[in-house]
Amino acid sequence: MRDTAENPRADGAEPVAEGRPARGGPVALALRSGGAALGRRFRAGELGSLPVVLVLATVWIIFQSLNANFLSPRNLSNISVDIVGTGMIAVGIVFVLLLGELDLSVGSISGLAAAIFAVLNVDNGVPEWIALVAAVLAGTAAGAVQGYSCAKTRVPAFVLTLAGLLTWNGLMLAVLGTDGTVNLDETGLVAKLTSYYFTNDAVAYGLAAVGAGAVFTISYLDRRRRVAAGMRHRSMRYIAVRTGAIAVTAFVSAYLLNRFQGLPLALLIFLVVVAGLDVVLRHTRYGRQVYALGGGVEAARRASLNVTGIRTAVLAVSGTMAAVGGLFLASRITSVSQSSGSGLLLLNAIAAAVIGGTSLFGGRGTTWTAVLGMLVIQSISSGMAITDTPTAVQFVITGGVLFAAVVIDALARRSQEAHGRA
Repeated sequence: MRDTAENPRADGAEPVAEGRPARGGPVALALRSGGAALGRRFRAGELGSLPVVLVLATVWIIFQSLNANFLSPRNLSNISVDIVGTGMIAVGIVFVLLLGELDLSVGSISGLAAAIFAVLNVDNGVPEWIALVAAVLAGTAAGAVQGYSCAKTRVPAFVLTLAGLLTWNGLMLAVLGTDGTVNLDETGLVAKLTSYYFTNDAVAYGLAAVGAGAVFTISYLDRRRRVAAGMRHRSMRYIAVRTGAIAVTAFVSAYLLNRFQGLPLALLIFLVVVAGLDVVLRHTRYGRQVYALGGGVEAARRASLNVTGIRTAVLAVSGTMAAVGGLFLASRITSVSQSSGSGLLLLNAIAAAVIGGTSLFGGRGTTWTAVLGMLVIQSISSGMAITDTPTAVQFVITGGVLFAAVVIDALARRSQEAHGRA
């Protein structure tokens, strides 16, 4: 699978003919160049995140017109916290989808991790941080076992993880025992994951500045590396305009969050985790191996990649993120019960990854796609709640958005195959 960063004309390279003076200022030139590049990307099936951004904007406009409180600082702050638990699980799903596989056990693993933490800490008096580490490691172990089994038996992951769904759910029920529900300490470490806010305005604005600076630095260093190697690269105008757009979004978000209670700790942790895993995927040898394996198993074997190790690691990441997500979900309601990890959790996590733009065919997607997809799903849920819309309508709308995302993914792949990029 060819990374879009290797194609400057798809990512904002500046196609100005030699000898012809560029008209307009730098911003106008960058916009014209970006518009032309965008058209080429559409024709080649490289849609990026634009479709989901348009869907998100449409959802926000519709619900804001129905209820003026939808885009209020309070509601946006609540949305930013509500996306974290399921969003963490969706980020793990992205890794599995990049292989062209599907993990159906993440819901049960999240419930099992939450149950292990609650029983160790509340029922047995184990210190919170030890119980938390044990819960996360349990998710890692469950995912690694499934990944190794899939790699060795070559059974599709969705079949084996379906068995895992039942196994881990049964183990969760056994861990909880006859009590059924365990209430967490509302002043404890895990409870504060979703209840603590940085009330100092400088924290939110500082995060916005650091984020925008990191985007520019990474893009600039990548460009310089490609220039030195004689490879195709993005133009500085494109990098500047892209960084500016991200900076505006970040500072507006910080301003709105500060108008309520400040930056939520849960959102800060979520963004740091997503950014860190994005660097792992796109800037490390392991990440390149994941994309390569998603592009074709046989080709990966012939390239001497450790297919067993990669599959095991990917499912281990999925299990780890499911456990972390389960702890955040338990933190949100400060309790763990026999229904933890069940219901629509699995479907929402998968839908978030797919709606965000991760391909079901493998080899295309980033961790940020899970964030965008989760924003769409949670915005729909919040909008339905704030406008007193029946839950049935919410299911229909979310299902329709997911269907559209799958169709767009299939059409994009067909276009890529026609242009020799799939």
